[in-house]
Amino acid sequence: MKLQFQGAARQVTGSRYYLQAGGLRMLIDCGMFQEREYQDRNWAVSPMPPGDVDVLLLTHAHVDHCGLIPRLVNAGFRGKIFCTSATADLTELILRDAAKIQEEDAEYKRRRHEKEGRKGPHPELPLYTDKDVDRALPLLRSVPYWKALALSENVSVVYHDAGHILGSAMLELSVKQNGVEKKIVFSGDIGQWRKPIIRDPSLLTAADYVVMESTYGDRDHEDHGDVESQLADVVRRTAERGGNVVIPTFAVERAQELMYHMSRLRQAGRIPAIPLILDSPMAVDAIEIYRRHRDCFDEETWKLIAQGRSPLSFPGLELSHSVQESRAINQRRGPAVIMSTSGMCTAGRIKHHLRQNLPRPQCTILFVGFQAHGTLGRQILEGNREVRIHGRQYPVRAETAQIYGFSGHADRTGLLKWLGAFKTPLKRVFLTHGEEAPALALKEQIRERFKLAAEVPAYLETVTLE
Repeated sequence: MKLQFQGAARQVTGSRYYLQAGGLRMLIDCGMFQEREYQDRNWAVSPMPPGDVDVLLLTHAHVDHCGLIPRLVNAGFRGKIFCTSATADLTELILRDAAKIQEEDAEYKRRRHEKEGRKGPHPELPLYTDKDVDRALPLLRSVPYWKALALSENVSVVYHDAGHILGSAMLELSVKQNGVEKKIVFSGDIGQWRKPIIRDPSLLTAADYVVMESTYGDRDHEDHGDVESQLADVVRRTAERGGNVVIPTFAVERAQELMYHMSRLRQAGRIPAIPLILDSPMAVDAIEIYRRHRDCFDEETWKLIAQGRSPLSFPGLELSHSVQESRAINQRRGPAVIMSTSGMCTAGRIKHHLRQNLPRPQCTILFVGFQAHGTLGRQILEGNREVRIHGRQYPVRAETAQIYGFSGHADRTGLLKWLGAFKTPLKRVFLTHGEEAPALALKEQIRERFKLAAEVPAYLETVTLE
Protein backbone atom coordinates (compact mmCIF):
# COMPACT_ATOMS: atom_id res chain seq x y z
CA MET A 1 0.00 0.00 0.00
CA LYS A 2 1.25 3.45 -0.91
CA LEU A 3 -0.01 6.85 0.18
CA GLN A 4 0.96 10.17 -1.41
CA PHE A 5 0.17 13.55 0.16
CA GLN A 6 -0.87 15.72 -2.77
CA GLY A 7 -2.17 18.60 -0.68
CA ALA A 8 -2.81 19.89 2.86
CA ALA A 9 0.77 18.89 3.71
CA ARG A 10 2.20 21.44 6.16
CA GLN A 11 -0.60 23.77 5.08
CA VAL A 12 -4.33 24.06 5.71
CA THR A 13 -5.90 23.91 2.25
CA GLY A 14 -5.73 21.76 -0.88
CA SER A 15 -6.64 18.48 0.81
CA ARG A 16 -5.88 15.52 -1.45
CA TYR A 17 -4.43 12.07 -0.76
CA TYR A 18 -3.61 9.37 -3.33
CA LEU A 19 -3.92 5.87 -1.91
CA GLN A 20 -2.98 2.70 -3.78
CA ALA A 21 -4.27 -0.28 -1.84
CA GLY A 22 -6.05 -3.58 -2.42
CA GLY A 23 -5.67 -3.24 -6.17
CA LEU A 24 -7.47 0.13 -6.22
CA ARG A 25 -6.14 3.61 -6.94
CA MET A 26 -8.09 6.05 -4.78
CA LEU A 27 -8.17 9.78 -4.14
CA ILE A 28 -9.41 11.04 -0.81
CA ASP A 29 -10.62 14.62 -1.40
CA CYS A 30 -9.61 16.93 -4.23
CA GLY A 31 -9.41 20.41 -2.75
CA MET A 32 -8.43 23.84 -3.94
CA PHE A 33 -5.34 25.59 -2.58
CA GLN A 34 -6.39 28.93 -1.09
CA GLU A 35 -3.20 30.35 0.46
CA ARG A 36 -1.74 32.95 -1.90
CA GLU A 37 1.72 31.39 -1.87
CA TYR A 38 0.36 27.98 -2.92
CA GLN A 39 -2.23 28.99 -5.52
CA ASP A 40 0.16 27.97 -8.32
CA ARG A 41 -0.61 24.37 -7.34
CA ASN A 42 -4.19 24.79 -8.54
CA TRP A 43 -2.80 25.16 -12.06
CA ALA A 44 -0.18 22.42 -11.80
CA VAL A 45 -0.33 19.19 -13.77
CA SER A 46 -1.72 16.35 -11.66
CA PRO A 47 1.00 14.23 -9.98
CA MET A 48 -0.69 11.06 -11.28
CA PRO A 49 -2.70 10.50 -14.48
CA PRO A 50 -6.29 11.31 -13.40
CA GLY A 51 -7.62 8.74 -15.85
CA ASP A 52 -5.86 6.02 -13.85
CA VAL A 53 -7.73 6.84 -10.63
CA ASP A 54 -10.52 4.37 -9.91
CA VAL A 55 -12.53 6.24 -7.29
CA LEU A 56 -12.67 9.52 -5.35
CA LEU A 57 -13.85 9.50 -1.72
CA LEU A 58 -15.02 12.92 -0.55
CA THR A 59 -15.08 13.81 3.16
CA HIS A 60 -17.12 17.02 2.85
CA ALA A 61 -18.06 19.92 0.64
CA HIS A 62 -15.72 22.76 1.64
CA VAL A 63 -13.85 24.15 -1.36
CA ASP A 64 -10.46 23.18 0.08
CA HIS A 65 -11.64 19.56 -0.06
CA CYS A 66 -13.75 19.43 -3.23
CA GLY A 67 -12.83 22.56 -5.19
CA LEU A 68 -10.61 20.98 -7.86
CA ILE A 69 -12.93 18.12 -8.83
CA PRO A 70 -13.90 19.75 -12.17
CA ARG A 71 -10.22 20.12 -13.13
CA LEU A 72 -9.65 16.46 -12.24
CA VAL A 73 -12.54 15.46 -14.50
CA ASN A 74 -11.27 17.72 -17.29
CA ALA A 75 -7.90 15.97 -17.02
CA GLY A 76 -9.45 12.54 -17.56
CA PHE A 77 -10.92 11.21 -14.30
CA ARG A 78 -14.03 9.10 -14.99
CA GLY A 79 -14.49 7.15 -11.76
CA LYS A 80 -17.26 7.48 -9.20
CA ILE A 81 -17.18 10.12 -6.44
CA PHE A 82 -18.64 8.79 -3.19
CA CYS A 83 -19.93 11.08 -0.43
CA THR A 84 -22.90 11.50 1.90
CA SER A 85 -26.19 12.73 0.47
CA ALA A 86 -25.89 16.15 2.12
CA THR A 87 -22.32 16.49 0.84
CA ALA A 88 -23.48 15.70 -2.69
CA ASP A 89 -26.03 18.53 -2.59
CA LEU A 90 -23.60 20.97 -1.02
CA THR A 91 -20.82 20.03 -3.46
CA GLU A 92 -22.94 21.12 -6.41
CA LEU A 93 -23.59 24.42 -4.66
CA ILE A 94 -19.91 24.94 -3.77
CA LEU A 95 -18.57 24.03 -7.23
CA ARG A 96 -21.05 26.21 -9.10
CA ASP A 97 -20.23 29.14 -6.84
CA ALA A 98 -16.49 28.51 -7.23
CA ALA A 99 -16.85 28.39 -11.03
CA LYS A 100 -18.76 31.67 -11.02
CA ILE A 101 -16.14 33.34 -8.84
CA GLN A 102 -13.35 31.97 -11.05
CA GLU A 103 -15.01 33.31 -14.19
CA GLU A 104 -15.72 36.73 -12.63
CA ASP A 105 -12.21 37.05 -11.19
CA ALA A 106 -10.61 36.03 -14.49
CA GLU A 107 -12.59 38.68 -16.37
CA TYR A 108 -11.80 41.31 -13.73
CA LYS A 109 -8.07 40.48 -13.89
CA ARG A 110 -8.13 40.57 -17.68
CA ARG A 111 -9.60 44.08 -17.70
CA ARG A 112 -7.28 45.28 -14.94
CA HIS A 113 -4.13 43.85 -16.54
CA GLU A 114 -5.15 45.27 -19.89
CA LYS A 115 -5.59 48.70 -18.31
CA GLU A 116 -2.24 48.42 -16.49
CA GLY A 117 -0.46 47.03 -19.57
CA ARG A 118 0.87 43.91 -17.87
CA LYS A 119 0.30 40.17 -17.50
CA GLY A 120 -0.28 38.18 -14.34
CA PRO A 121 1.48 34.93 -13.30
CA HIS A 122 -1.44 32.81 -14.53
CA PRO A 123 -3.53 32.89 -17.69
CA GLU A 124 -6.52 35.21 -17.44
CA LEU A 125 -8.78 32.17 -17.52
CA PRO A 126 -10.87 30.50 -14.83
CA LEU A 127 -9.64 27.24 -13.32
CA TYR A 128 -12.93 25.84 -14.60
CA THR A 129 -16.36 26.98 -15.73
CA ASP A 130 -19.95 26.06 -14.94
CA LYS A 131 -19.93 23.72 -17.95
CA ASP A 132 -17.00 21.88 -16.40
CA VAL A 133 -19.05 21.50 -13.21
CA ASP A 134 -21.86 20.01 -15.34
CA ARG A 135 -19.46 17.28 -16.49
CA ALA A 136 -18.32 16.47 -12.94
CA LEU A 137 -21.65 16.30 -11.08
CA PRO A 138 -22.97 13.08 -12.71
CA LEU A 139 -20.06 11.21 -11.11
CA LEU A 140 -21.34 11.90 -7.56
CA ARG A 141 -22.82 8.95 -5.69
CA SER A 142 -24.57 9.31 -2.31
CA VAL A 143 -23.77 6.87 0.49
CA PRO A 144 -25.32 6.58 3.99
CA TYR A 145 -23.49 7.02 7.26
CA TRP A 146 -22.37 3.95 9.23
CA LYS A 147 -22.91 1.38 6.46
CA ALA A 148 -19.98 -0.38 4.78
CA LEU A 149 -19.68 0.33 1.05
CA ALA A 150 -17.75 -2.21 -1.02
CA LEU A 151 -15.44 -0.42 -3.45
CA SER A 152 -13.95 -3.66 -4.73
CA GLU A 153 -13.48 -7.25 -3.64
CA ASN A 154 -10.69 -6.14 -1.30
CA VAL A 155 -11.62 -2.59 -0.25
CA SER A 156 -14.59 -1.15 1.63
CA VAL A 157 -15.30 2.18 3.33
CA VAL A 158 -17.57 3.38 6.13
CA TYR A 159 -18.58 7.03 6.48
CA HIS A 160 -18.79 8.33 10.08
CA ASP A 161 -19.96 11.71 11.43
CA ALA A 162 -17.19 14.29 11.52
CA GLY A 163 -19.20 17.05 13.23
CA HIS A 164 -17.62 19.70 10.99
CA ILE A 165 -20.33 20.79 8.54
CA LEU A 166 -23.59 19.27 7.31
CA GLY A 167 -22.79 15.89 5.74
CA SER A 168 -19.12 15.89 6.76
CA ALA A 169 -17.51 12.51 7.33
CA MET A 170 -14.54 10.57 8.58
CA LEU A 171 -13.55 7.67 6.35
CA GLU A 172 -12.76 4.21 7.71
CA LEU A 173 -11.18 2.15 4.93
CA SER A 174 -10.75 -1.62 5.26
CA VAL A 175 -8.19 -3.14 2.89
CA LYS A 176 -7.50 -6.87 2.40
CA GLN A 177 -4.08 -7.78 1.07
CA ASN A 178 -2.46 -11.20 1.18
CA GLY A 179 -5.24 -12.47 3.44
CA VAL A 180 -4.70 -9.72 6.02
CA GLU A 181 -7.09 -6.82 6.68
CA LYS A 182 -5.78 -3.37 7.51
CA LYS A 183 -7.77 -0.29 8.52
CA ILE A 184 -6.85 3.21 7.34
CA VAL A 185 -8.77 6.15 8.83
CA PHE A 186 -8.90 9.61 7.24
CA SER A 187 -10.26 12.04 9.80
CA GLY A 188 -11.34 14.73 7.34
CA ASP A 189 -11.94 17.90 9.32
CA ILE A 190 -12.80 17.05 12.92
CA GLY A 191 -15.47 19.32 14.36
CA GLN A 192 -16.02 20.51 17.90
CA TRP A 193 -18.23 18.72 20.37
CA ARG A 194 -21.52 20.35 21.47
CA LYS A 195 -21.77 22.61 18.42
CA PRO A 196 -25.27 23.66 17.29
CA ILE A 197 -27.34 22.08 14.51
CA ILE A 198 -25.31 18.98 13.56
CA ARG A 199 -24.24 15.84 15.43
CA ASP A 200 -20.94 15.56 17.32
CA PRO A 201 -17.79 13.98 15.83
CA SER A 202 -17.54 10.19 15.94
CA LEU A 203 -14.95 8.51 18.12
CA LEU A 204 -13.45 5.55 16.27
CA THR A 205 -11.69 2.79 18.13
CA ALA A 206 -9.84 0.61 15.61
CA ALA A 207 -7.24 1.46 12.95
CA ASP A 208 -3.76 0.60 11.77
CA TYR A 209 -3.01 3.90 10.04
CA VAL A 210 -4.51 7.34 10.73
CA VAL A 211 -4.37 10.50 8.63
CA MET A 212 -5.69 13.30 10.81
CA GLU A 213 -6.06 17.05 10.59
CA SER A 214 -3.98 19.40 12.77
CA THR A 215 -5.37 22.89 12.12
CA TYR A 216 -5.34 23.83 15.81
CA GLY A 217 -2.68 21.34 16.85
CA ASP A 218 -0.71 23.89 18.86
CA ARG A 219 -3.48 25.48 20.93
CA ASP A 220 -6.89 25.28 22.50
CA HIS A 221 -9.67 27.66 21.54
CA GLU A 222 -9.46 30.64 23.87
CA ASP A 223 -12.25 30.97 26.38
CA HIS A 224 -13.55 34.53 26.17
CA GLY A 225 -16.99 33.64 27.43
CA ASP A 226 -19.83 32.05 25.55
CA VAL A 227 -20.15 32.76 21.83
CA GLU A 228 -23.45 34.61 22.08
CA SER A 229 -22.18 37.04 24.72
CA GLN A 230 -19.12 37.84 22.60
CA LEU A 231 -21.26 38.31 19.51
CA ALA A 232 -23.77 40.53 21.31
CA ASP A 233 -20.99 42.72 22.72
CA VAL A 234 -19.45 43.37 19.27
CA VAL A 235 -22.81 44.14 17.65
CA ARG A 236 -23.90 46.50 20.45
CA ARG A 237 -20.72 48.58 20.64
CA THR A 238 -20.43 48.88 16.84
CA ALA A 239 -24.09 49.91 16.49
CA GLU A 240 -23.56 52.58 19.17
CA ARG A 241 -20.78 54.06 16.99
CA GLY A 242 -23.10 54.01 13.99
CA GLY A 243 -20.92 51.52 12.10
CA ASN A 244 -21.38 48.21 10.35
CA VAL A 245 -20.26 44.83 11.65
CA VAL A 246 -18.76 43.06 8.62
CA ILE A 247 -18.39 39.31 9.14
CA PRO A 248 -16.45 37.27 6.56
CA THR A 249 -18.10 33.88 6.72
CA PHE A 250 -18.12 30.53 5.01
CA ALA A 251 -21.38 30.00 3.16
CA VAL A 252 -21.76 26.49 4.53
CA GLU A 253 -21.82 25.79 8.27
CA ARG A 254 -20.50 29.13 9.59
CA ALA A 255 -23.27 31.24 8.02
CA GLN A 256 -25.96 28.90 9.32
CA GLU A 257 -24.38 28.80 12.78
CA LEU A 258 -24.26 32.61 12.86
CA MET A 259 -27.93 32.72 11.95
CA TYR A 260 -28.69 30.27 14.76
CA HIS A 261 -27.01 32.51 17.34
CA MET A 262 -28.34 35.78 15.87
CA SER A 263 -31.85 34.34 16.03
CA ARG A 264 -31.46 33.56 19.73
CA LEU A 265 -29.94 36.99 20.48
CA ARG A 266 -32.65 38.87 18.57
CA GLN A 267 -35.46 36.89 20.23
CA ALA A 268 -33.91 37.58 23.66
CA GLY A 269 -33.51 41.32 22.95
CA ARG A 270 -29.74 41.15 23.49
CA ILE A 271 -28.82 42.94 20.26
CA PRO A 272 -30.39 46.09 18.77
CA ALA A 273 -32.99 45.87 16.03
CA ILE A 274 -30.63 46.67 13.16
CA PRO A 275 -30.64 44.93 9.76
CA LEU A 276 -28.93 41.55 9.72
CA ILE A 277 -27.94 40.86 6.13
CA LEU A 278 -26.71 37.57 4.68
CA ASP A 279 -25.06 38.59 1.40
CA SER A 280 -24.20 35.32 -0.26
CA PRO A 281 -26.27 33.51 -2.87
CA MET A 282 -24.55 30.28 -1.92
CA ALA A 283 -25.30 30.70 1.80
CA VAL A 284 -28.93 31.48 1.00
CA ASP A 285 -29.19 28.35 -1.13
CA ALA A 286 -27.38 26.33 1.56
CA ILE A 287 -30.16 27.13 4.01
CA GLU A 288 -32.58 25.13 1.86
CA ILE A 289 -30.12 22.22 1.72
CA TYR A 290 -29.89 22.27 5.51
CA ARG A 291 -33.67 22.11 5.72
CA ARG A 292 -33.70 19.21 3.26
CA HIS A 293 -31.23 17.18 5.31
CA ARG A 294 -32.71 17.41 8.77
CA ASP A 295 -31.62 13.81 9.33
CA CYS A 296 -28.16 15.27 10.07
CA PHE A 297 -29.43 17.55 12.87
CA ASP A 298 -28.61 16.95 16.52
CA GLU A 299 -31.13 16.43 19.29
CA GLU A 300 -31.10 20.07 20.48
CA THR A 301 -31.98 21.37 17.02
CA TRP A 302 -34.84 18.88 16.74
CA LYS A 303 -36.22 20.22 20.03
CA LEU A 304 -36.23 23.78 18.62
CA ILE A 305 -38.04 22.57 15.51
CA ALA A 306 -40.62 20.78 17.67
CA GLN A 307 -41.21 24.07 19.54
CA GLY A 308 -41.86 25.89 16.25
CA ARG A 309 -38.65 27.95 16.54
CA SER A 310 -36.75 27.76 13.28
CA PRO A 311 -32.98 27.85 13.91
CA LEU A 312 -32.34 29.34 10.47
CA SER A 313 -34.65 32.37 10.32
CA PHE A 314 -35.69 35.30 12.49
CA PRO A 315 -37.29 38.77 12.26
CA GLY A 316 -34.95 41.35 10.71
CA LEU A 317 -32.96 38.85 8.65
CA GLU A 318 -32.43 39.97 5.04
CA LEU A 319 -31.19 37.57 2.39
CA SER A 320 -29.24 39.17 -0.46
CA HIS A 321 -29.08 37.06 -3.59
CA SER A 322 -28.57 39.29 -6.64
CA VAL A 323 -25.62 41.53 -7.52
CA GLN A 324 -27.93 44.55 -7.40
CA GLU A 325 -29.04 43.68 -3.86
CA SER A 326 -25.42 43.27 -2.82
CA ARG A 327 -24.38 46.63 -4.22
CA ALA A 328 -27.31 48.34 -2.54
CA ILE A 329 -26.06 47.27 0.89
CA ASN A 330 -23.21 49.75 0.78
CA GLN A 331 -25.60 52.59 -0.11
CA ARG A 332 -27.60 52.17 3.10
CA ARG A 333 -27.47 54.56 6.04
CA GLY A 334 -27.22 53.48 9.65
CA PRO A 335 -25.60 50.45 11.29
CA ALA A 336 -26.08 46.89 10.09
CA VAL A 337 -24.57 43.44 10.43
CA ILE A 338 -23.27 42.24 7.04
CA MET A 339 -22.39 38.56 6.74
CA SER A 340 -20.72 37.74 3.43
CA THR A 341 -18.47 35.17 1.80
CA SER A 342 -15.71 34.11 1.51
CA GLY A 343 -14.60 33.22 5.03
CA MET A 344 -10.90 33.97 4.48
CA CYS A 345 -11.61 37.03 2.30
CA THR A 346 -9.95 35.37 -0.69
CA ALA A 347 -12.72 36.05 -3.22
CA GLY A 348 -16.35 36.97 -3.63
CA ARG A 349 -18.57 39.75 -2.30
CA ILE A 350 -16.77 40.19 1.02
CA LYS A 351 -13.96 42.05 -0.75
CA HIS A 352 -16.38 44.76 -1.88
CA HIS A 353 -17.73 45.19 1.66
CA LEU A 354 -14.19 45.38 3.02
CA ARG A 355 -13.30 48.11 0.52
CA GLN A 356 -16.23 50.16 1.82
CA ASN A 357 -15.85 49.50 5.55
CA LEU A 358 -12.15 48.98 6.31
CA PRO A 359 -11.35 52.73 6.11
CA ARG A 360 -14.19 53.63 8.56
CA PRO A 361 -13.17 53.72 12.28
CA GLN A 362 -16.77 53.28 13.42
CA CYS A 363 -17.03 49.85 11.75
CA THR A 364 -15.87 46.44 12.96
CA ILE A 365 -14.45 43.59 10.89
CA LEU A 366 -15.37 40.50 12.89
CA PHE A 367 -13.62 37.20 12.22
CA VAL A 368 -15.36 34.02 13.32
CA GLY A 369 -13.12 31.40 11.72
CA PHE A 370 -9.56 30.36 10.98
CA GLN A 371 -7.59 32.64 8.64
CA ALA A 372 -4.91 30.74 6.73
CA HIS A 373 -1.43 32.16 6.30
CA GLY A 374 -1.18 34.57 3.38
CA THR A 375 -4.91 35.20 3.01
CA LEU A 376 -6.41 38.70 3.07
CA GLY A 377 -8.27 37.81 6.25
CA ARG A 378 -5.02 36.87 8.00
CA GLN A 379 -3.40 40.17 6.92
CA ILE A 380 -6.26 42.19 8.40
CA LEU A 381 -6.36 40.12 11.59
CA GLU A 382 -2.60 40.48 12.10
CA GLY A 383 -2.92 44.28 12.11
CA ASN A 384 -1.68 45.36 8.69
CA ARG A 385 -2.29 49.09 8.32
CA GLU A 386 -2.99 48.70 4.62
CA VAL A 387 -4.19 45.76 2.53
CA ARG A 388 -4.44 45.19 -1.19
CA ILE A 389 -7.91 44.53 -2.60
CA HIS A 390 -8.71 44.39 -6.31
CA GLY A 391 -5.35 45.86 -7.20
CA ARG A 392 -5.54 48.88 -4.85
CA GLN A 393 -4.30 49.62 -1.34
CA TYR A 394 -6.91 50.34 1.34
CA PRO A 395 -6.20 51.67 4.87
CA VAL A 396 -7.34 49.56 7.80
CA ARG A 397 -9.00 51.97 10.25
CA ALA A 398 -11.93 49.80 11.32
CA GLU A 399 -11.80 47.86 14.56
CA THR A 400 -10.82 44.23 14.06
CA ALA A 401 -12.22 41.60 16.39
CA GLN A 402 -12.25 37.84 16.62
CA ILE A 403 -14.75 35.56 18.32
CA TYR A 404 -13.51 32.25 19.59
CA GLY A 405 -15.72 29.22 19.76
CA PHE A 406 -17.16 29.44 16.26
CA SER A 407 -14.44 27.35 14.73
CA GLY A 408 -15.61 24.27 12.87
CA HIS A 409 -12.38 22.52 13.86
CA ALA A 410 -11.53 20.73 17.09
CA ASP A 411 -8.76 22.37 19.10
CA ARG A 412 -5.68 20.61 20.49
CA THR A 413 -7.62 19.05 23.38
CA GLY A 414 -10.33 17.86 20.98
CA LEU A 415 -7.81 16.37 18.56
CA LEU A 416 -6.06 14.49 21.36
CA LYS A 417 -9.44 13.29 22.65
CA TRP A 418 -10.26 11.94 19.19
CA LEU A 419 -6.91 10.17 18.74
CA GLY A 420 -7.00 8.82 22.28
CA ALA A 421 -10.23 6.92 21.56
CA PHE A 422 -8.41 4.33 19.44
CA LYS A 423 -8.04 1.09 21.36
CA THR A 424 -5.91 -0.82 18.87
CA PRO A 425 -2.18 -0.04 18.59
CA LEU A 426 -1.65 2.49 15.78
CA LYS A 427 1.21 1.68 13.41
CA ARG A 428 1.55 5.19 11.97
CA VAL A 429 -0.15 8.56 12.40
CA PHE A 430 0.15 11.28 9.73
CA LEU A 431 -0.67 14.89 10.60
CA THR A 432 -2.03 16.98 7.73
CA HIS A 433 -4.35 19.94 7.11
CA GLY A 434 -2.40 22.24 9.41
CA GLU A 435 0.32 24.83 9.04
CA GLU A 436 3.77 23.50 9.80
CA ALA A 437 4.12 24.90 13.34
CA PRO A 438 0.76 23.59 14.67
CA ALA A 439 1.32 20.19 13.02
CA LEU A 440 4.78 19.83 14.56
CA ALA A 441 3.48 20.95 17.96
CA LEU A 442 0.71 18.32 17.82
CA LYS A 443 3.31 15.73 16.85
CA GLU A 444 5.15 16.43 20.12
CA GLN A 445 1.92 16.27 22.13
CA ILE A 446 1.12 12.87 20.60
CA ARG A 447 4.63 11.61 21.36
CA GLU A 448 4.41 12.72 24.99
CA ARG A 449 0.86 11.50 25.66
CA PHE A 450 0.57 8.35 23.57
CA LYS A 451 4.23 7.41 22.96
CA LEU A 452 3.54 7.50 19.22
CA ALA A 453 5.96 8.84 16.64
CA ALA A 454 3.52 10.84 14.53
CA GLU A 455 4.71 12.12 11.16
CA VAL A 456 4.21 15.46 9.40
CA PRO A 457 4.55 14.69 5.67
CA ALA A 458 5.75 17.13 3.05
CA TYR A 459 3.94 18.08 -0.15
CA LEU A 460 4.02 15.16 -2.63
CA GLU A 461 5.79 12.89 -0.14
CA THR A 462 4.98 9.20 -0.69
CA VAL A 463 5.00 6.60 2.09
CA THR A 464 4.66 2.83 2.01
CA LEU A 465 2.19 1.29 4.44
CA GLU A 466 3.47 -2.16 5.27
